[in-house]
Amino acid sequence: MQLFILGGNMLRKHLYRIRAMPYLLWTIIFTIVPLFFIIYYSFKVKDESFVFTLDNYKKFFTPTYLKIIFVSLKLSLISTFLCLILGYPAGLFLSRIKAEKRRNILVLLFIMPLWTNFLLRTYSWMSIFREQGIINQMLINVGIIDSPIKFLNNNFAIIIGMIYNFLPFMVLPIYTALINIDKEYIECAKDLGAKGKDLFFRVIFPLSFKGVISGCIMVFMPSVTTFIISDLLGGSQNMLVGNLIQREFLQARNWETGSSISLIMIFIIFVSLMIFRIFVKKSDNEFTEGFKIW
Repeated sequence: MQLFILGGNMLRKHLYRIRAMPYLLWTIIFTIVPLFFIIYYSFKVKDESFVFTLDNYKKFFTPTYLKIIFVSLKLSLISTFLCLILGYPAGLFLSRIKAEKRRNILVLLFIMPLWTNFLLRTYSWMSIFREQGIINQMLINVGIIDSPIKFLNNNFAIIIGMIYNFLPFMVLPIYTALINIDKEYIECAKDLGAKGKDLFFRVIFPLSFKGVISGCIMVFMPSVTTFIISDLLGGSQNMLVGNLIQREFLQARNWETGSSISLIMIFIIFVSLMIFRIFVKKSDNEFTEGFKIW
């Protein structure tokens, strides 16, 4: 009997491994192999096969490149913060709708823009922001302005584009975290005298903090590497790190410099994820201790 059980467990393990093979192959072919080539090209001398150098990384620390990285991080952090300010109330509103059918319809409305092509969504803002666009024409007709305002080709347009395209990625994790909060925690807090601001900041927000962190990650990562939004809404004078990598690969045909910048950005994003993870662990510990004391 024991041999039969042991044999069944071994067979089950082999079946799990066989089922995991397609995912493993996918990861190797489309993640590990491309990453290997990026690492290889980042150390390679241009037009030389097996001559390696660190000069590709030294270019990153020139004032021009550092300024582009700084602007990219600044705009990404601003857009992430604004998405959080807009997304948390939206997620809280959705989570408090008791009628499940109505709640699901509203969640679907948040998801629907993602079904549209990313490029088309960005082009739509170009038509809205252009000098003959809806906003300028409305302001002129009302009499607020006499001549069109230049909304395009600046950081403002880039931030608006980021918020519009990435806001659902903030709302959905926060909504999921809020909807899964155990109602007994809230009832217990109310019984202990918590209400209003105290209830939100000491119970609801800490319990939904993982959703906040997930949303921030899902907004920050595409924001810091985007090139379509900055290219179409920001213009050629507003280059972000995504545009820089695109230019090095596709226009300058300088795969070596493009690869080195890509690896540095991967490192920056990895460090950001580790920082977010530390915040999550710290918030969990603080909430647990605070709830015990409270």
